[in-house]
Amino acid sequence: MTTLWQDFVGAEVRYIDTPSCGRTRIIEAGTDNKDVLIFMHGMGGHAEAYCKNVVPLSDQFHVIAFDFIAHGLSAKLDIDYSLDIYTQHILEVMDVLGIEKATLIGESMGGGAAGVLAAENPSRVDKLILVTSGGIPIVTEQGREDLKNLAAMSAKSKGQKPTFESVQARMRWLLHEKNWGMLTDELIELRLQYYSQPELAAIAPKVFGFLKGWVAGTYEPPLIPLEKLETETLFLWTEHNPMHDLPAAESAVKHVKNGKLHVMRGEVAHWPQYEDVDEFNRIIRKFVTEGDV
Repeated sequence: MTTLWQDFVGAEVRYIDTPSCGRTRIIEAGTDNKDVLIFMHGMGGHAEAYCKNVVPLSDQFHVIAFDFIAHGLSAKLDIDYSLDIYTQHILEVMDVLGIEKATLIGESMGGGAAGVLAAENPSRVDKLILVTSGGIPIVTEQGREDLKNLAAMSAKSKGQKPTFESVQARMRWLLHEKNWGMLTDELIELRLQYYSQPELAAIAPKVFGFLKGWVAGTYEPPLIPLEKLETETLFLWTEHNPMHDLPAAESAVKHVKNGKLHVMRGEVAHWPQYEDVDEFNRIIRKFVTEGDV
């Protein structure tokens, strides 16, 4: 298996300054191509979630992955975090890079932010691809149980110094158990390094604290206004996605005027872009260029 930085050979890693979200790390390739793809990771993630996609897709597209505010190596600001902050961050990244319009590809929390942006600023979005996305209603008891398990895992680590074992357990939640062998020590140690940043520890309760309230029913997570979406939208899902399971996607897509659903064929869970690279990249290409899968 190649290392992360072998995967990123041909990409540029750099930093930009955004007006309200601060210093932002981006990984970029294919800058001579006209059509722009912007990849957004989930909560607790970072741009390396797309290490298998940025360079392979850059032969045809201008591809960008970036660290959200308070994630990876982007700025850690002491503010109240919400989905609106991440939506604003996407817009600011586009503005600073001079990108008027792009296809947004968001996984988990990143999908929720991308969906809200597409509903509120449709002129900035070519196509929308929601990958095992948040921002849609949980409709099954199993989905609600998955949420409780995630919240319990987060609560257990609250106030504790992250370890290789705790990060490994958290990342195993992302993958189908048959794919746990794909979690290399390099990838786990990289996330451990990000989680161990002192400036993150100071604001972590504000970044991750809403999960407890969500489970308790004291916090209602913002949802994508599905009926307002005019953009061509692909729900790219798996049969084993935790929390927002396949019934959630099947229910959500019915409310989107130009919505389509594709279910990955293999045994993959929350990270299809990493677990089944060939099918994922093929579906991205086909939907972006043809509007179909």
